[in-house]
Amino acid sequence: MKRVSELSGVVEEWQALAADIQDLKSLAEMDDSSLMDEIIAQVDELEKTLAKKETELLLSGKYDHGNALLAVHSGAGGTDSQDWAAMLERMYLRWAEQRGFKTEILDRTVGEEAGIKSVTILVQGKLAYGYLISEKGVHRLVRLSPFDAAHRRHTSFALVEVLPELEDNDEVVIRPEDINIEVYKSSGAGGQNVQKNMTAVRIVHLPSGLVVTCQNERSQTQNRENALKVLRSRLFELQMQAHDEVVAELKGEFKKVEWGSQIRSYVLHPYQMVKDHRTEYETANTQGVLDGSIDGFIEAYLRMKKA
Repeated sequence: MKRVSELSGVVEEWQALAADIQDLKSLAEMDDSSLMDEIIAQVDELEKTLAKKETELLLSGKYDHGNALLAVHSGAGGTDSQDWAAMLERMYLRWAEQRGFKTEILDRTVGEEAGIKSVTILVQGKLAYGYLISEKGVHRLVRLSPFDAAHRRHTSFALVEVLPELEDNDEVVIRPEDINIEVYKSSGAGGQNVQKNMTAVRIVHLPSGLVVTCQNERSQTQNRENALKVLRSRLFELQMQAHDEVVAELKGEFKKVEWGSQIRSYVLHPYQMVKDHRTEYETANTQGVLDGSIDGFIEAYLRMKKA
């Protein structure tokens, strides 16, 4: 029924678009010069809507229409790297806000001096996973470090993970005997209730060795549910990676992606440029990108992937 509802919504959107085009055609056939400005404005709006729909047609994967779990981890570079991870967190939160997506921070570990060590965000909205999958990989920042007394140029790295949010009855089954659940006091900001009570949850998946933590909610039960949600998605990713590696090896094209192979570079000094190394798409509007304007990179990746 959920899938039927999703497909019905898609059909209704296309039918409404067709009706708008027919109404506009009838308006144009009236040959009334006083209506010209209104017609031109409606044509421009329809072209924007069609361009958006064309992009959505590139998203046909099983999980593309669902929610996404997005995680950012600071890499090599110390405080600069942790500050870079916080900049990426802000970029994705701004992008989601512009899209009208709902976001929820499930787990966040702050850095010692500045920034964050890691953050896990649930992004809820139509096509959230389909759009965000293009962001998966290593992101590289080049800038004059605000944490260096000599104000030298530094290169920082952060890893972005993107996972589909899976339902309980999906492909991954977590057996109670395969997990070890620990509770502890949350750290960092969050109020007295969060820090004084045993609300944080850590789950260890024994067969795979995966460890998932969640401490942002005031309720231990809610943190446990969120941690299981993240664990389920991470186990699914492991299954997909194993499958992809087998297929790639059979084709003779298997190449393991290492930490250093960045997908995108953000250069703030000595010049301003953000460039995606997979699609060659680039822009000099670095501030706009860091403020969440990443749709150009997403669309370029989707078109490349489809091709």
